[in-house]
Amino acid sequence: MAGILFIISAPSGSGKSTLVAQLRSLVEGLEFSVSYTTRAPRGSEIDGREYHFTNRDTFEAMTGRGEFLEWAEVFGNYYGTALAALDHARKSGKDLLLDIDVQGAKQIMQRLPAAVSIFILPPSPQVLEMRLRQRSQAEHVTSAVVIERRLQQARSEIEQVWDYKYALVNDVLDQAVAELRAVVLHERGAGEDSSVTAESCRTASRSRRLCAALEMFQIPC
Repeated sequence: MAGILFIISAPSGSGKSTLVAQLRSLVEGLEFSVSYTTRAPRGSEIDGREYHFTNRDTFEAMTGRGEFLEWAEVFGNYYGTALAALDHARKSGKDLLLDIDVQGAKQIMQRLPAAVSIFILPPSPQVLEMRLRQRSQAEHVTSAVVIERRLQQARSEIEQVWDYKYALVNDVLDQAVAELRAVVLHERGAGEDSSVTAESCRTASRSRRLCAALEMFQIPC
């Protein structure tokens, strides 16, 4: 069944990009939407591969013309998904995969309730902080205030996990990849093998793994 919209969200430092890359290598028929952003490229990032890099004037003009399926401002930079990406995936007979933040995800959930929403959690605050500090160093960000703001933002995003249909804990990479793949196949109606795993990842099931991870962040399950 083509035309399913998969939304994947996670706080920065959760390993989301790695999971998405693994998923795309394992599951056919997924079209990945490259988002637009006004932030500068980092490291080896290439325009059109990680993001479509643009300036604020161009982004705001696109917003004014209604060209975004969703958009948000995060830490002073705009991020958005072009509306054309959904039409292109459908015409190609593929499902669309979006890697977006919580703000953008909520916009799409309201606009397209049938979208399949998936939240990725880090296993613990300690692991999250370590990954965020490593990322900040790679970006040459050393300000304790900026790092603390990112940590607070991550916690705020994790508190919204219940808005999502599925939630995965990225503590063991292979397991998290297998669960993400199972969710996609289950939503496609691909068989019972994937359904058992996928159903265990539903937020409504409040699995032991999910509750244990949330408890680490002092978030009620």
